[in-house]
Amino acid sequence: MYIRAMPSLMSQVDQALALVFQTLSLPVELARAEPSARPELGDLQCNAALAAGRLVRKPPRAIGEEIAASLRGDPRFAAVEVAGPGFVNLRLSDAFLAEVAAATLADPRLGVSDEGQGSLVVLDFGGPNVAKPLHVGHLRSLVLGESLRRILGALGWRTHGDAHLGDWGLQMGMLSAAIRREAPGLAYFTGAGSYPAEAPVTLDELERLYPEAAAASRDDPARMAEARADTAALQAGDPGLMALWRNLRKLSVDAQARDFALLDVHFDALDGESDVRDAVAPLVADFRARGVARESEGALVVDVALPGDTHEVPPLLLAKSDGAALYATTDLATLQARAAMPGLAKVVYVVDQRQALHFEQVFRAARRGGIAAGVELVHAGFGTVNGKDGKPFKTRQGGVARLRDLLDEAVERARERVDGSDRVDASEREALARMIGSAAVKFADLSGDRLSGYVFDAERLVAFEGKTGPYLQYAVVRMRSVLEKAHDTPAGAPYAVQPAERELVLACLAFGDKVSEAAHLLQPGVLAGWAYDIAQRFSRFYDRCPILREPDDAVRSHRLGICQLTLAVLERALDLLGIDVPTRM
Repeated sequence: MYIRAMPSLMSQVDQALALVFQTLSLPVELARAEPSARPELGDLQCNAALAAGRLVRKPPRAIGEEIAASLRGDPRFAAVEVAGPGFVNLRLSDAFLAEVAAATLADPRLGVSDEGQGSLVVLDFGGPNVAKPLHVGHLRSLVLGESLRRILGALGWRTHGDAHLGDWGLQMGMLSAAIRREAPGLAYFTGAGSYPAEAPVTLDELERLYPEAAAASRDDPARMAEARADTAALQAGDPGLMALWRNLRKLSVDAQARDFALLDVHFDALDGESDVRDAVAPLVADFRARGVARESEGALVVDVALPGDTHEVPPLLLAKSDGAALYATTDLATLQARAAMPGLAKVVYVVDQRQALHFEQVFRAARRGGIAAGVELVHAGFGTVNGKDGKPFKTRQGGVARLRDLLDEAVERARERVDGSDRVDASEREALARMIGSAAVKFADLSGDRLSGYVFDAERLVAFEGKTGPYLQYAVVRMRSVLEKAHDTPAGAPYAVQPAERELVLACLAFGDKVSEAAHLLQPGVLAGWAYDIAQRFSRFYDRCPILREPDDAVRSHRLGICQLTLAVLERALDLLGIDVPTRM
């Protein structure tokens, strides 16, 4: 059943401003309010008089006075004052604030709009290569991509998460060539025609074999030639190599799926480059025939530079001189396939920012080739996970850290904290440690600007104090505890009287706007920062406004209502960030 979204507090204020601007013949697009920079002067402020003054050639202060005079009769505002050159400060009435708070709490969407309206967005994230374990570099793509999938889904988009596996490239040839060297008599290489159903190596052997094969291929031209020959044979459909590929792919993907589950990351498809292998040759031929691509030193390229470019954008390499396709080619073929999905409006690629030029080239080549016309293409890049030295996170031996090892370290630090607590039964401690460790890693990953890297410090990230995931989990646990202890006292409307009550309720009512902002910017950090602010405001409210000890029944009731509202929006925010909350900590 469709549930219509209720207007947010800010949208209702903006609507009131728009009517006034229309009456005063002012540009309606300027009718916007924002949280006050000086809360002692008002809850919100409208700064449009300055911009409007330049457009209608009138003193901003005079415009501000006209706006204020028109709003003063509106019962939604307790006070409207003009300051400085024309800033309009708005103090909301207690009754209006209580009305919106009660409506938000009763709204299943909690004030989150339905701006997606059923349009389809594909989120391409994760991007692991078959034959390799997930490493720390995949962490950010998985955590950011999952959160964006949830945020966009909350806003009414139909989401389709696709891991887009690297399963059809040179690494597969490296592996098969290495396995042949160790066991040349395997049926895959003898043309026996009947092939085993299981991979000829274990997962541990596979994880050892690939880096060894890759290093050998880099160092030895003969080994690289073997790998390239096997890759070409695989892509030409050699039955034995295809059977080996299927078994290795399944072994690797099953292991990666277990890591996805550890992070509570969900995909609608685990498609790979192999799924568009039959579409690559026709796409290349079409680009050549239509003049979209041209020959350059035997290779095929697409010119993607534009006259207004402020930086160099080299041609996209579509096919090498030997005819081999590249990542860009399979990305274009994959996009071509996605464009056939009904209602597709947007594709978001959650991939390392160091791939920005690659996606700029691919998007421009798609436009030139008429692929996914009218579909918004976005690269949501991100920075690196760094060690305490500020450099990309490595193992103690200097190698690339496996994602599972990083998670295990966070869980171990959480376990040390949990084991020292007498609030949790021994039987629950392991599950609690995993939940806290996961929250610590996810919140650290999400809480800043995604384009910036962050330092992975497991001990700091699992702290129950400061800007951490466990701090937010604890805030929710405390809210639940308050409401459970007050089971005999019915919660009333979240009416705000005291300053600490008011600032908390106002912040809670910004939830829908923050979800929308996070989606528009593709920045879960907006929502993570808001959630941390809510937890801090609740702590001040809890310290300054007695709840269970409050002797006045009416006051206790409305404060319990504030707890309910805060708990509802904070739980929902953490869910959109992919963070679970334990029953107790």
